[in-house]
Amino acid sequence: MQPHRPEALEPDSVEDELEMATVRHRPEALELLEAQSKFTKKELQILYRGFKNECPSGVVNEETFKEIYSQFFPQGDSTTYAHFLFNAFDTDHNGAVSFEDFIKGLSILLRGTVQEKLNWAFNLYDINKDGYITKEEMLDIMKAIYDMMGKCTYPVLKEDAPRQHVETFFQKMDKNKDGVVTIDEFIESCQKDENIMRSMQLFENVI
Repeated sequence: MQPHRPEALEPDSVEDELEMATVRHRPEALELLEAQSKFTKKELQILYRGFKNECPSGVVNEETFKEIYSQFFPQGDSTTYAHFLFNAFDTDHNGAVSFEDFIKGLSILLRGTVQEKLNWAFNLYDINKDGYITKEEMLDIMKAIYDMMGKCTYPVLKEDAPRQHVETFFQKMDKNKDGVVTIDEFIESCQKDENIMRSMQLFENVI
């Protein structure tokens, strides 16, 4: 299956590609992205240059994503978290993250409202994308975060720390005690509880 590439960003020739890389990008695609995101055209050009530099094909597959991510967390193992994060960015679930996918996710994470960020976080935690978060899903994400941050960040944590963390959170979030957390329960709990919100800030440190 051919990876999806934004048509308007597709170079016609080598000269065209060089021109795009140095001064300007196809305006139609960038204008559309500017309207859909919270970035300026100048910021999008800089981000696109960086994206093309890392991913000349215009799309990132999961392996490349993990490699890039591991450079930011050399002290831990970021493989599992990068896998979950990749799936959250890959909104159409085609196994590739395009520049558009990347920008839409980044725009929410860096400049979104609290509501938008919480929606995005819910999607990250909802590993199988069935609209609910189970305790197991929450535990998988927490373990992945602990693994990634490494022993030097949390040297005093016991092995069962992620599980204890999840038990506390899950009890607070699962208002009707049906064993799953809906998006409404998730957002309401996060907005009401400063501890949960502080823990959610962890996302901003690990993106």
